[in-house]
Amino acid sequence: MDRRTFLAQNGAALAAAALDSAKPSWAQTPADVKLEIAPLALEIAPGKVVRTVAYNGRVPGPLIRWPQGKPIAIDVLNRSTIPEIVHWHGLWIPSNMDGSVEEGSPMIAAGAQFRYAFTPNPAGFRWYHTHAFAGHNLKRGAYTGQFGCFYIEPKGDPGAYDQEVFLTLHDWNAYMSPSDTSMETAYDYSTIDGRMLGYHDPIKVREGQRLLLHLLNASASLVHWIALAGHELTVVAMDGNPVPTPTRVRAVRLGPAERIDAVVTMTQPGVWILGETREPFRKAGMGIVVEYANQQGKPQWIEPPETLWDYQPFASAQSATRQPDEMIPLRFESKFHGAGNFDTWTINGKSYPKTDTIMLRQGRRYRLQMINRSTDDHPLHLHRHTFEVTSLDGKPLSGLNKDVLVVPGKTTAEVDFTANNPGLSLFHCHNQTHMDFGFMMLFRYNS
Repeated sequence: MDRRTFLAQNGAALAAAALDSAKPSWAQTPADVKLEIAPLALEIAPGKVVRTVAYNGRVPGPLIRWPQGKPIAIDVLNRSTIPEIVHWHGLWIPSNMDGSVEEGSPMIAAGAQFRYAFTPNPAGFRWYHTHAFAGHNLKRGAYTGQFGCFYIEPKGDPGAYDQEVFLTLHDWNAYMSPSDTSMETAYDYSTIDGRMLGYHDPIKVREGQRLLLHLLNASASLVHWIALAGHELTVVAMDGNPVPTPTRVRAVRLGPAERIDAVVTMTQPGVWILGETREPFRKAGMGIVVEYANQQGKPQWIEPPETLWDYQPFASAQSATRQPDEMIPLRFESKFHGAGNFDTWTINGKSYPKTDTIMLRQGRRYRLQMINRSTDDHPLHLHRHTFEVTSLDGKPLSGLNKDVLVVPGKTTAEVDFTANNPGLSLFHCHNQTHMDFGFMMLFRYNS
């Protein structure tokens, strides 16, 4: 039994014992939100059903909209047959509420209920999802339908748009596929909001409208490119944080767990496809129809110009940034275990749970130097903090705040964060396979 499984099982047992011993005081007051984890036969298209686990019998789970700074209580009932947990991605909340067993959050035993209670911050587009270990079981963890959008409404923001739409990207029926060196994860189907292209209601718009798209990549492992045929998208926020320089693009790239807010001015009447720019993924289902009022006909797709994605244009025009108090080098490598096996991943030569827990000091600014020596791209996520991207392969930048950054193979990126949320904080690759096979570590500091 590995340490992560041991922690999960013991956390679940302790949570179940606590629930059985006495009715908890929080049960005396109603929750603001209720989530029920349960198996679901999801029809992604007529005759195409995937068997998964989801929240409240739907994919994605319910949109949670909540005012910034107002306390929230969320009751989670686990009606599945195995322990589960919910991670509140991008929120600045205590470790025991964050939804990660590595940080000390309890697993929720099968049949048990747990209340998450915290004050949602910061404002913007966050999300929630399972943080369960999957390993070789590609029916668990991020491979399932356990994800949903969490929007923390900023104070006094009128919103310069006429309509907003939340869209989640996901891939289904994962299986192990051999590559030239090791095993990778492939999928049979791709969806937007749990439905394949052509099998859900279109997004209906009017000419002249400003449409705000909230895009979330909830895939367990795949990067996705999204475009709206015939239109440009103006990126206004990344990972819920306003970008210093809103920029128009023909397509956006989202690594696993990344979010993009983009405004589209509807100036091209017709019936269009919003979907993956790569044809195999559109054919696998990743798309949705956008229909102007009084327009009919077959949805049209226009291939956008080839785009090389770069975070730099969205950052501040000024490259100067505050110097950190300390630099922390992190080197990422993989260990090959032979054909038919997943690689093991290391940080500074060690795989979790044997990675070093790095001790920090409250209030200090730290720079993570993320040295990717592998050939894989890694969507790197730091729990319970927002970081500023300060360098991309030697090119300085400032002002771009995120909680997930895709670091391409054989490159180095640097991000700064302030130690202002005491406790344990998990750092990991958001590719489920990489995370499960060692690509994690912890930071710790006290107030």
